[in-house]
Amino acid sequence: MNRIQIDGEHLTLAELYAVVFDGAEVELAPSAREKMNASRAVIERLVESNAAVYGVNTGFGKMASVRISRDQIRQLQVNLVRSHACGVGAPLTEHETRAMLVLRANAIAKGLSGVRPIVAETLCAMLNGKVHPVIPCQGSVGASGDLAPLAHLAQVAIGEGEAIFQGRAVSGESAMRNAKISPLALEAKEGLALLNGTQGMLALLALGLRDAETAVDTADVATALSLDALRGSPSPYDERIARARPYPGHLITARNLERLTRGSEIRESHRSPERDPRVQDPYSLRCAPQVHGAVRDALAQIRTTILIELNSATDNPLVFAGDGGSGEVISGGNFHGQPLAMAADQLAVALATLAGISERRTEQLTNPMGSQLPAFLVREAGLNSGFMILQVTAAALASEMKAQAAPHSVDSIPTSANQEDYVSMGMAAARRIQPMLANLRNVLAIELLAACQGLDLLAPLRTGPETQKAYDLLRATSKKVDSDRALSRDIEAVAARIAAGDFSNLLS
Repeated sequence: MNRIQIDGEHLTLAELYAVVFDGAEVELAPSAREKMNASRAVIERLVESNAAVYGVNTGFGKMASVRISRDQIRQLQVNLVRSHACGVGAPLTEHETRAMLVLRANAIAKGLSGVRPIVAETLCAMLNGKVHPVIPCQGSVGASGDLAPLAHLAQVAIGEGEAIFQGRAVSGESAMRNAKISPLALEAKEGLALLNGTQGMLALLALGLRDAETAVDTADVATALSLDALRGSPSPYDERIARARPYPGHLITARNLERLTRGSEIRESHRSPERDPRVQDPYSLRCAPQVHGAVRDALAQIRTTILIELNSATDNPLVFAGDGGSGEVISGGNFHGQPLAMAADQLAVALATLAGISERRTEQLTNPMGSQLPAFLVREAGLNSGFMILQVTAAALASEMKAQAAPHSVDSIPTSANQEDYVSMGMAAARRIQPMLANLRNVLAIELLAACQGLDLLAPLRTGPETQKAYDLLRATSKKVDSDRALSRDIEAVAARIAAGDFSNLLS
């Protein structure tokens, strides 16, 4: 596999995922090295001139007015890393840590941080050598970047802290030595450049988006199965309806559902009014294109935000190298996580929405008042409870997700003696995404199980050829319920197949 070149300008989500999940190797692009050398020269000239530059020869945050002598500049950077490495909580996963490493290397490679190329190269070497810092997940308010998480990352880069190497937790010094990577000896501004950035929340959000896109496709597949099991009408999926209110996501889901529901014997069995007097289906079926479509449009907007952040300079101050060796250092606030915090809130709402409407379809399937199916999808109801408690579980998860979807980006607690007086809480907003995705996959798994059970109860009539593929996939994982049995493991197994993309791939 060719190495992915990072330059702070062209990293794609596909490349990020290749590094995170496939172990693709990375290297600093020659063009990035040139830009980094140019901005580094600006910093070195300023150090020589003894001009006051924030983060170079001053304290940090509220202590920015404190001048640091030239002989203490290196110690200042090491102290910054050590003092900020005070995160708590469970460590980030290997995938999340690898995402942070490549994203921070790429941001530095943009050439606006004023650091030497060796800083980005060391992070690349850690990725390629699979030296994964142990990064506690809590401790960032998402304002001056993800300071505490990135400090734990930086600790290993300088040969301190703790890392996972070859499957074992070891000291950062041991991991770097065994991987044959020389720890960084930080120069002026380099500790600050490693810490100031949004790469913690960005990593979690980018990985969450990937799983959310899989989930919304899976939700379309589940809806098609539920529609057939409930003997619903695919008429609301007519493309003309979508084009009358032309949201892009609506059209995508409508087309998916129309294609998935073609050729169903079940549909043909109740097409005429004489056989089925119902005029309209419940909203959870009829309005699936509008609801799933809104989720799709939200994910598209979140993707746009992530793609911008992916190749942005998010530390402070930024160093702009001019022509003829000139340059300027400008303090700003690109480290503020508000765009990502709001995107994470939007993603949380989207996930809760998918879970909510999926649970409603499960309720329709299990409720004999409207389903025209045996109560709770089982023969001999009463003796058997069937899918009664699966719907209860789905309801519990959907309700939990409503609480999880409460916005984080409107919260703020001032920090650093009120210097950082409005913060984003972006890391907390992003951290709840994976637990929400786990809940959503379970809710969708329950719907898939219920829908396929409903189809079994309509035999010998068969669903259409496309939904049959989904049915076969489900039945390869979980057998039909003829009498009561524990279904926790079945839910877990189907949820794992959802996570692997097995159901969403049916739309490819």
